[in-house]
Amino acid sequence: MDLVCFSHLRWNFVFQRPQHLLTRFATKMRVFFVEEPIFEDKPEYCEVTRGEENVWVVIPHLNNGMSEQEISSKRKQMLNDVFADMQINRYLFWYYTPMSLQFSDHFHPELIVYDCMDELSAFKFAPAGLKESEARLFELADLVFTGGHSLYEAKKDRHAAVYAFPSSIDKEHFKQARDISSDPEDQKNVPHPRFGFYGVVDERFDIDLIEKVAAQKPEWHFVIIGPVVKIDPQTLPKRDNIHYLGGKSYKELPAYLSGWDIAMIPFALNESTKYISPTKTPEYLAAGKPVISSSIRDVVNPYGEKQLVHIADTPEEFIRSAEQELAVTNRQSWLSNVDDFLKENSWDNTWNQMMQLIEDKLTLKTQDKKNINLNSKENIYV
Repeated sequence: MDLVCFSHLRWNFVFQRPQHLLTRFATKMRVFFVEEPIFEDKPEYCEVTRGEENVWVVIPHLNNGMSEQEISSKRKQMLNDVFADMQINRYLFWYYTPMSLQFSDHFHPELIVYDCMDELSAFKFAPAGLKESEARLFELADLVFTGGHSLYEAKKDRHAAVYAFPSSIDKEHFKQARDISSDPEDQKNVPHPRFGFYGVVDERFDIDLIEKVAAQKPEWHFVIIGPVVKIDPQTLPKRDNIHYLGGKSYKELPAYLSGWDIAMIPFALNESTKYISPTKTPEYLAAGKPVISSSIRDVVNPYGEKQLVHIADTPEEFIRSAEQELAVTNRQSWLSNVDDFLKENSWDNTWNQMMQLIEDKLTLKTQDKKNINLNSKENIYV
């Protein structure tokens, strides 16, 4: 059986939840990752490439100026061609965006999974009709996974089979940061103490908080790693103690983390962050770094409540938490608690649990089909 994933994210954008899960599926089956179109002023074509993670990435290249109906029709045609060319016959569908139903609902997958990693309707520039498409996907899906506990609470009554799978971690990858002593070239001249963040810089990022703390503490330095998306880069604060290093590969992150004194999760508290479960929380902790986060629900519970992470929403709270942490000389007890908390947390465990649910559901559907066929034969002789 093949897995066909429909995503609003680019495969080569940021290595996060979809990449962690689908690379594991790719060890067992063919995986096709269907991206959003790229619009250009040249002939249309569908790009299908197999990456080093053994995942086939499908990218439609369409003409600028197409109507929504034309886009949907062309994507449906291109997807049909991919299925024919790649001989995709038995397959399950894995959705990250409900909007993909517009060009994929004519297929007959053996199973439909909706991995609801975010409340997309709350994001900036969310497409019209997203909520309606999600409602339809709930009707069609066999399984629904959520990217955190708060999102699970919001979705659990909308489907009979909803399961919470919060952010997991590749512990060994990020634990490397505990033993790395050399700084990357673009970070080595940044003075200490260093406060670091990596991730997408978008409407969720609390620009105002960072700017105010940086203004009050010019001797502290803030390292921001990641692409700027959906916001104007000119709106980002420009100070001598704020350093934008751009995007880095997943492989490079431990080297940058190792040189930070404190890691940050400075998310604004708004509709787009109401249900997020930041993957970077356990990653920072696995690297052995103290963390200061805003009061994101899935960070407060469990990390804040277990005193593994500082919670701060205002510049004053941030500075107080930072000064307290910078004064610590021995973190062995805290680090022991971190390691104990993270010991069962891994993407392997998450994937195995998901896979078990998928296999159980497939078995149940197969048995239901057999029962239906059996009843149909019996009815012939009634």
